[in-house]
Amino acid sequence: MKKIDVITIDGPSASGKGSLAKKISSQFDLDILDSGALYRLYAYFTDLKLDNDEIKQKISEEIKFELKNMNIEIIYKSKNISNDIRTEDIAKLASKLSSKEEVRQTLFSTQRNFYSSKGLVADGRDMGTVVFKDARLKIFLTASTKVRAKRRYLELQNRGQEVNMPDLIADIEKRDFNDSSRHLSPLFPADDAHVVDSSNMSAEEVFLHVKKLIEKEYY
Repeated sequence: MKKIDVITIDGPSASGKGSLAKKISSQFDLDILDSGALYRLYAYFTDLKLDNDEIKQKISEEIKFELKNMNIEIIYKSKNISNDIRTEDIAKLASKLSSKEEVRQTLFSTQRNFYSSKGLVADGRDMGTVVFKDARLKIFLTASTKVRAKRRYLELQNRGQEVNMPDLIADIEKRDFNDSSRHLSPLFPADDAHVVDSSNMSAEEVFLHVKKLIEKEYY
């Protein structure tokens, strides 16, 4: 077996990147980077009226990421704030902030620092095209808008949040347009990425498909 360096998983909102990354991390004993969580953290602290330097310091020094029972817990001042940063309002603000060069530059080095000798699986929008463009295995995970809206609906409903399906569909379509048309790090598959459409696949089927790609590349 060859040593796994970085596996990137890019794709649009609610395509299943996080679930896939956690399964890969657990199966292959890799560190994990949820880059979307970093942008939501930036939005969370922005909402608390902190400036860029203060936010960078808090994310770099005061935030802990812990993978427990296949869930990434985000700890700040001994409190799990995972649900606090995953509201739709914070997600919308994070999407808006992610188009700003200052924000992307602030988080770039933070994301790169997640890599260690243990190996890394990184999910986001530009992991394979910008942050880890030299990764040997890149996945671009996508699904239809309606399928992704349904997944997000169930996710938010399970957290006890009030949700509206038409609003979710409209929001996902807007995010897709913003992500793919923005000037900085637009969302698109890397030239050497494996594109996986999960519209008609279960999470387990997606994992088994990608597992074969990993074994082909590294075994």
